[in-house]
Amino acid sequence: MLETYFNEIIATIAILLITVIYIIIKKSQQKKKQQVEIIEDYFIVDDFNMQSADANEEEVNEEMQEIQDSLDGEEEGSFEEQNKEEFLDEPEVIDAKKDTSSNTLNREKRAVRNIGKITKENFKEFAGQRILVAEDNIINQKVITGLFADSGIEITIADDGQFALDILEKDSNYNFILMDVHMPRVSGFEASKKIRKDSKYNHIIIISLSGDVATDDIRKMTDAGMEEHLEKPLRIEALYKILYTYTKDSSKQTKMQELDTQSGLNICGEDKDFYFEILNEFINTYAKSTEKLQTLLNNKKMNEADKYLLDLSGITANIGANNISKIVLDLKLAITTPKDGRYVELFKNYVQSLNILLQEIETYKS
Repeated sequence: MLETYFNEIIATIAILLITVIYIIIKKSQQKKKQQVEIIEDYFIVDDFNMQSADANEEEVNEEMQEIQDSLDGEEEGSFEEQNKEEFLDEPEVIDAKKDTSSNTLNREKRAVRNIGKITKENFKEFAGQRILVAEDNIINQKVITGLFADSGIEITIADDGQFALDILEKDSNYNFILMDVHMPRVSGFEASKKIRKDSKYNHIIIISLSGDVATDDIRKMTDAGMEEHLEKPLRIEALYKILYTYTKDSSKQTKMQELDTQSGLNICGEDKDFYFEILNEFINTYAKSTEKLQTLLNNKKMNEADKYLLDLSGITANIGANNISKIVLDLKLAITTPKDGRYVELFKNYVQSLNILLQEIETYKS
């Protein structure tokens, strides 16, 4: 009986021990699992943070690279590329300014004298000058042509800047260019820049024609190579002053173009007073000979024109105007065959030479 009771106690204790051991093992397993979960959770979170940090670093690097690229001028239209172009263009701008300065081109100027009100007659003082007029407006062309009519100034009209360049390419012997700023095809700005790049045109004075009067506008014209500026509508006083400034004083020239005074004095027996008398008679009789000849030729009165030219050739030879005398004789011959039209060009030559001669006579007598 006692033995049976003792066995039951031992069995109960064994069960309790097993139960305790089981509980201890389960708790131990749970603790390990929790530790593993904690460790796994830690690495998961840490990996996320590391990925986020890497992503942020990449974004920052990309932004820094973009900023660096913009500063390095590697993209089209970048700051540095624009500055490179500006620096590359700058020497040309500086050269252009140097070419357009009057000092660089050694312009000879003279002070404008005060002679009162300026009229068309005053422009005869510039007889023999050649002026290229680059102007696309027909009315303005007619105004300038009318202003220089009978002055002895030879003018050529160009309808735009390209025509002006074409004319100069064939004949560069012009003293002045009246350059309209705003023209089709090639503007006055473009044409002036091209002219100033060629040294064979350095002797030509370029005068801008424009209604633009702001300081910046005039500076732009100067930078393009235009040395003087005339405001539209044109004022003849301003034009006269510019032409006078850049035209040599004819009274200081030892050799005249049309009047050989020594030849004339020889014919007059070295009598200067008598020579002056002949010169005055020529002015009184033939100063308006161009008008009379034009009337005779237009009315086809060739016989009267022939007699008039015969007298004219004699008197011009007597005063020493040998060049005009030859032109007159050629014109006299040309009107015998008017159909070929040669007499028209000779008449133009006579008009130009006569105006120069009249000016030279006045200069010689003064």
